[in-house]
Amino acid sequence: MNDEVPAVGVPVPAAPESAYDPAAPAPLAVPRTPTGNADVDAALDRLADADHLATDGHVEVYEDVHRGLRDALTALDARPGPPAPPSTYGNRS
Repeated sequence: MNDEVPAVGVPVPAAPESAYDPAAPAPLAVPRTPTGNADVDAALDRLADADHLATDGHVEVYEDVHRGLRDALTALDARPGPPAPPSTYGNRS
């Protein structure tokens, strides 16, 4: 057993650094196919921002994308559609 204490002021060699850092951001490289809807495509393109963030930063991006997709769906409900066809049934009473 070695009970030697390093002398004060003598540098202790550090452990060699590994090239792999499991906590470092790593792009997933998941292809995103355009949908043709500009609002949806913009929201999905925002997902690429998560590729450059550590995992604790993903939540903000995902919430932003979810909000954008929800807004795009809500906008579909707000658009006026074609008028309803007239009823062919008369009022029979």
